[in-house]
Amino acid sequence: MNGSWNATTADHHALLLKHAAAAESIAELFRVASRHLRRLIPYDGSGWFATDPATGLPTAPSRAESVCSRDPDVCMAYWEREFLTQDVNLFRDLARAPVPAAALRAATRDRPARSARYLEFVRPWGFGDELRVVLRAGHGAWGYVALLREQGRPAFDTHEIELAASLSTPLAEAIRVHAQRPARPLVPGEGHEPGLMLFSSDGVLISSNDAAHGWLEEVRGDCFVDPPRLAAPGVLEAPDAATPPMVVFGTLMQARAIAEARERGIARARLRSPVTGQWVVCHASCLRNPDGRPGDLALVIEPAKAAEIAPIIVQAYELSPREQEITQLIAQGAATAEIAGRLRLSAHTIRDYIKAIFEKVGVSSRGELVARLFAEHYAPLHFDPGNLDAAGCPGE
Repeated sequence: MNGSWNATTADHHALLLKHAAAAESIAELFRVASRHLRRLIPYDGSGWFATDPATGLPTAPSRAESVCSRDPDVCMAYWEREFLTQDVNLFRDLARAPVPAAALRAATRDRPARSARYLEFVRPWGFGDELRVVLRAGHGAWGYVALLREQGRPAFDTHEIELAASLSTPLAEAIRVHAQRPARPLVPGEGHEPGLMLFSSDGVLISSNDAAHGWLEEVRGDCFVDPPRLAAPGVLEAPDAATPPMVVFGTLMQARAIAEARERGIARARLRSPVTGQWVVCHASCLRNPDGRPGDLALVIEPAKAAEIAPIIVQAYELSPREQEITQLIAQGAATAEIAGRLRLSAHTIRDYIKAIFEKVGVSSRGELVARLFAEHYAPLHFDPGNLDAAGCPGE
């Protein structure tokens, strides 16, 4: 605990982390964390977003307090600026920064108009400053938080930025715990057909298949909006059914950024369905016009395959790259000597690694390790009725 914090601050800080750790869902975690955080860092509006730790894309759940819009163009523009423009305190930059929290006015030396985000969003919404914090643990970011203060109020100060940064790892670890929880068993007859959607370059839905509407409702189910409390012009209201979920906005904009060579990799985000608890993958690609310029955007939402959720599972258990390798070899049935030979390490070192893996996953044998990973995360996919071939055998 920082020596400059008084007893009251320390008590509120401890209470916030206690309630966050006890939350039964990420949505509940965001709700209680926001309530307690206001006692530490007063603010007038906020946005809370769970993220895919492998890609940093916003997924679900999300929570907006006095800063959400009925207009999908506004949400699309917000994430478009996040991925396609250079600005201060971008989430992706804070995710790699030594300190994972920063305030807009402090970063611009009290010249916020240097920020495009301030001119296009923060100020029109009636706010004067923004404090961002990335919730990170291990090698990934598990959440983004943006706190906003009304115009005319004091800017976020150094002490408040320090407080926000101190919450990064413990809140990320609380979120990560939920990735370890087993998914609900699949119910025969539930629809699992991929949802296919085509969006215009500015994010307007052009066409989709029947399954897409069900998927959009399912992943939208964890977007929570508090009623707007600000009366100033430009304050945004709660989203309606026409507004795509946050995971869609983020994935589409990532696809655009990749097509324009602003980002590398693939536009793919994974999340746990707020309805079924199953892992879902949302991926997008940017199509090309005849002249070669980026055009419409294609997006698919579908159940995640085991290989797609594996990176999140190993991050959830805090397995190092070497521990991941050893876990995979154990799952394949390799003995200690075989693992040592393949990885060119001593058998004693391998045994030390296995002991550490057991402690992290909470098991005491190889069989328990494989059973835990399979039963809690892979079996629901393996026995999905939609993943059975004509003979009733699990598909590829």
